[in-house]
Amino acid sequence: MEAPHNSPAAETVPELAGTTAPEAVTVTLTVTSPEQMQDLGRRLAGVMAPGDLVMLTGELGAGKTTLTRGLGEGLGVRGAVTSPTFVIARVHPSLVQGPALVHVDAYRLGGGLDEMEDLDLDVSLPESVVVVEWGDGKVEELSEDRLRVLIDRATGDTDDERREVTLVGIGARWAGLREALA
Repeated sequence: MEAPHNSPAAETVPELAGTTAPEAVTVTLTVTSPEQMQDLGRRLAGVMAPGDLVMLTGELGAGKTTLTRGLGEGLGVRGAVTSPTFVIARVHPSLVQGPALVHVDAYRLGGGLDEMEDLDLDVSLPESVVVVEWGDGKVEELSEDRLRVLIDRATGDTDDERREVTLVGIGARWAGLREALA
């Protein structure tokens, strides 16, 4: 029997609830291993550009950092991509003349964008790909165009590695997301 899926990712997308939001594109994928999650990150790197904001949502252990590690590999950035939980943010400069990767973990930050102002994400965003774990309700104001990645996994006592990954591209920037990942 499958464990229940009751993570935040299983809930509706709050900013799109009750609307048809024509500027939103949704793609749902099933990932069955950490290697596939990392590969998805590498594939996403192929569509990333400076100024992109990526918001990751999912339970602890869902694969947010694993996805970001693949994204860093695909972007060709310096340094090991690890969870920035205790340092809040890490900047990984490009080794291939591409955008830097700014990896933020907002888990311990309670407030909205005001509390995150010290991180200068608004300054970093135009030249970087900014990935924010636990960013819902905190960083949406940084960009009208953003990619929300919701990772839903089985919870409870299970060794099920399967994840449902829902990519929600918000804004004109993401209009071709489905085709880019095909």
